[in-house]
Amino acid sequence: MTAAILYGSENLKIESVDIPRLAADEALIRVKVALTCGTDLKVWKRGYHARMITPPAVFGHELAGIVETLGSDVNGGLKVGARVVPSNSAPCNVCLFCRKGQSNLCEDLLFNNGAYAEYIRIPGRIVRQNMLVIPEHVSFQDAAMVEPLACVLRGIHETNIQPGDTTVVIGCGPIGLKFIRVLANRGVKVIALGKRPNQIRAAERFGARAALIATDLSDPAKSVREMTEGGRGADSVIEAVGTAQTWEWALQMVRRGGTVNLFGGCPRGTQVAVDPNSLHYSEITIKSTFHHTPRFIREALESVSLGEIRSSDFVNAEIPLAELPKMFEHMKHRNGEMKVAVIP
Repeated sequence: MTAAILYGSENLKIESVDIPRLAADEALIRVKVALTCGTDLKVWKRGYHARMITPPAVFGHELAGIVETLGSDVNGGLKVGARVVPSNSAPCNVCLFCRKGQSNLCEDLLFNNGAYAEYIRIPGRIVRQNMLVIPEHVSFQDAAMVEPLACVLRGIHETNIQPGDTTVVIGCGPIGLKFIRVLANRGVKVIALGKRPNQIRAAERFGARAALIATDLSDPAKSVREMTEGGRGADSVIEAVGTAQTWEWALQMVRRGGTVNLFGGCPRGTQVAVDPNSLHYSEITIKSTFHHTPRFIREALESVSLGEIRSSDFVNAEIPLAELPKMFEHMKHRNGEMKVAVIP
């Protein structure tokens, strides 16, 4: 089969490799579409991911496809030919964190990569827990949106955002725009902060009450607070960028008693300045939502099935697998692609 193999930093090659062999509890999926994402771009730049991928390896994790082959022990009504969306992970369900209902922090969280290929092997644990049949009316491309949407839905749940709240979303990339779309649909007043005019236009189109270009503001935190009731700050802030500066802005934009979700992960070694007096006497809650759980994978597929999130709003390019290395080079310079559909 043809696959994209990551060998190291910005070293991606399209090669012919063997179709994966299956264990008795595994499934082989013929990939119909794989989507690029910010995490894959970071992995391509860095050349590895400490928890998810060690080169050389096929990578990519947002996909939808068709069951090609099933191991002899696979049951549960799954059949060859079924249209499915496999998640990129599954928890062990036995460690401390799983028993505490925090399966995203599972000590043996099993990750799976390999979406940028004609076929992908799905480990048994994911087949059993986190591979769902796609409703007939849902396209493969829409279904492939499930994994990142599950992370967003869990972030909203963890932040306890309610209808009528005012929420700031910092970052108008694909993840930030998903937050904006879902929150706006739920009756939340969203203020968006982005970097470029095209992001601002997208944020407004997706339902933001106001959208601002951060670099146009001398004091972004002050400007945002002035847009909230009584200048008190927002009920919650979702930081979806992952820099020290945007983390600091988030803490300055929230009202007393509000919640900040530091959703965007900063590079290792980043130092962030925090005012402990403000945190303590203003009773600010800080959350940091990492990854998803089987519950939110299911909620995300239901959201896609209802049409709340559509791939056509996010995917603005489609390429064959052979063009993926060139596309990552293009995306490195942030040329406007939100998500790209890769068709093996």
